[in-house]
Amino acid sequence: MLLRTTDPFRDFDRFAGQLLGAGLGTTNRPAVMPMDAWRQGEQFVLELDIPGVSKESIDIDVERNVLTIRAERVAGNGDWQRLASERTHGQFSRQLVLGDNLDLERIEAAYADGVLRLVIPVAEKAKPRRIEVAGAASPGDREAIEA
Repeated sequence: MLLRTTDPFRDFDRFAGQLLGAGLGTTNRPAVMPMDAWRQGEQFVLELDIPGVSKESIDIDVERNVLTIRAERVAGNGDWQRLASERTHGQFSRQLVLGDNLDLERIEAAYADGVLRLVIPVAEKAKPRRIEVAGAASPGDREAIEA
């Protein structure tokens, strides 16, 4: 059985990607993290795929209502010859503009199995609340309100 290591079209795509920076996240052009987001009861949940990234390289910042997530996957270096390189290495970054209805002071983050999970609670001011209706005011009070 012959193992073919050269595919001219794939090699051309890889070469073009290297010229354009695809597959390599740099500080000028970080790679994107695929994300899912949903509301679950009284909280919003975000899950971002960043496999192969160490927990220590993940940086999460909130400034005003902008959530910024950064991470880095370091390419392996050693005394060996690389035969294929299809996985993205380098800087990853994602910015999200969050609404005022979220409590940005209580964000929880966990990283397991290559997935970063952020849980953001709904702010108390954005939760539905019941407003009590007072009884009818006396006629004297009505005049004071209308005046």
